Amino acid sequence: MIIVDKALEQRQKAGNPIRVAMIGAGFMAQGVARQICRYVPGMELVAIANRTIDKARQAYTDSGVTNIREVGTQSQLEACIQLGQPAITDDALLLSRAAGIDAIIEVTGAVEHGAHVVMEAIKHGKHIILLNAELDGTVGAILKVYADRAGVVYTVSDGDQPGVTLNLARFVKGIGVKPVLCGNIKGLHDPYRNPTTQEGFARQWGQNPSMVTSFADGSKISFEQAVIANALDMRVARRGMLGPTVDPGTPIAKAAEWYPQDILLNGSHGIVDYVVGADPGPGVFVLGTIDDPVQQHYLKLYKLGPGPLYCFYTPYHLCHFETPTSVARAVLFQDAALAPAGPMRVEVVTAAKIPLKAGQQLDGIGHYHTYGLAENADVTREENLLPIGVAEGCILRHDIERDQVLTYDDVILPEGRLIDQLRAEQAAYFNYANTANSIANTESVAG
Repeated sequence: MIIVDKALEQRQKAGNPIRVAMIGAGFMAQGVARQICRYVPGMELVAIANRTIDKARQAYTDSGVTNIREVGTQSQLEACIQLGQPAITDDALLLSRAAGIDAIIEVTGAVEHGAHVVMEAIKHGKHIILLNAELDGTVGAILKVYADRAGVVYTVSDGDQPGVTLNLARFVKGIGVKPVLCGNIKGLHDPYRNPTTQEGFARQWGQNPSMVTSFADGSKISFEQAVIANALDMRVARRGMLGPTVDPGTPIAKAAEWYPQDILLNGSHGIVDYVVGADPGPGVFVLGTIDDPVQQHYLKLYKLGPGPLYCFYTPYHLCHFETPTSVARAVLFQDAALAPAGPMRVEVVTAAKIPLKAGQQLDGIGHYHTYGLAENADVTREENLLPIGVAEGCILRHDIERDQVLTYDDVILPEGRLIDQLRAEQAAYFNYANTANSIANTESVAG
């Protein structure tokens, strides 16, 4: 978004920077902090919340920020904001509630905790920028409803692959080409990876092993493609997507050869998918089509091939570098990089990574027990499938075989979770009667 830089420069000259606060201080959050504090005029990172407060402090100090104050109350935080003093806290809800903050960046990847933070921030009139596809892919549709009612922008971030894909899809639509497949380029896909197998890679890059695992086992790609589908009214061709594997280095320009043309050219909806091994990775691509023979002639001249499918791609996604652009788009232009366009079209359901036993409590996304698979939302409802965004903490009623997809009937839900309440509200709002009833009638852990 080329106009964003000039708008931020104007805010800087006017002495009226965008004030943003961040929830989370992990690997990606540290990059976001550094980017805003060092390289983005017209924007200030006024506060960071993290359960381990020393990591919040480190995110600031590594960015060259000093004079940091630790706060424990809303009034203390608001005083820091007025004085221009950076603040840290272990209470994320203080950031959601405090006056003087324009936008919240949520970058934890935690579904239940993220839901509390986002709902409270919306209640207090703050724009929401997510680096948390897991949350959006679980209850994004109803969070968007709440945000619209409150008059704030709810958006997934630029830089993350879904945001980059939506930018590309908007460009493709803007030149008159119809996107029929939105794709993601992966280097590895193995549903049985776990934090132990990924520990070495995570240590090499200073990342969390469970987060790295969620990329390797396919859960993250499922969420990323699901949120794209929900923004563009697309579907998956089958559970888990098609996910072709090509020889390493195969150019993504050949992508039209890897997917069924009848689905892309004759289907009522476009699809989301991925490819393993193509170059350039880890980029994104869009396959589009246009009926105009004159424009087809021009596209051939411009080296996009003979059609009927044309491949557009972005060869990189720069994550934290681009997050401030999303903040500016939301605050200054009321524009979302990506947000659900209505009801859920694709969900991420839970599959067993290993044989599981009755009475076992499921661990989280990117851990040892489960992996995620993208599935069309109507199938998820019809089969009462368990979204992986609500699976953590559930107790198994009986044994589950490896690769079996779980249903709500297979588990006892933890008691009193906001995420389950929002799932029920989402089902009711979009008239998913059967889903709403199944959630309401599911036993909780506390009975």
